[in-house]
Amino acid sequence: MSTSDEGAIIALKEAREGLAQGGIPVGSAIISPEGKVLGRGRNMRVQNGSPILHGETAAFDSARTLDMKDFAGATIYTTLSPCPMCAGAMILFGIQKVVIGENTHMSGREELLRSHGMEVVVLDDQACKDVLDEFIQRWPKKWEF
Repeated sequence: MSTSDEGAIIALKEAREGLAQGGIPVGSAIISPEGKVLGRGRNMRVQNGSPILHGETAAFDSARTLDMKDFAGATIYTTLSPCPMCAGAMILFGIQKVVIGENTHMSGREELLRSHGMEVVVLDDQACKDVLDEFIQRWPKKWEF
């Protein structure tokens, strides 16, 4: 993502690492209100055959030693608009703000998140679009779900 926010930089790095592994390039990072990285992850559907380790859920999984209360007020950065499962996880964990790199390849649950009091920012970031475009061009069958 072409922003200087650490969470955005981490999320895009995770997406690019996923692409390098031949996986769906969706990355995420969770940042505390104090600026501490709580978790980070990338979609692992292709690499691990996991239907539930999306970028956002992988970031939560990487922070498994934290208590639920540690996520209160946090911001999650994701390169692609979240699916219903990931949006539900954000609600469950008490995320306060969601920064979405792009929502043109998949429209997520922005209104659902807003209805739960979350601030939702869509960056419409070209770097996030480009990494997913490259994946879809190289492996169109893997994008089908």
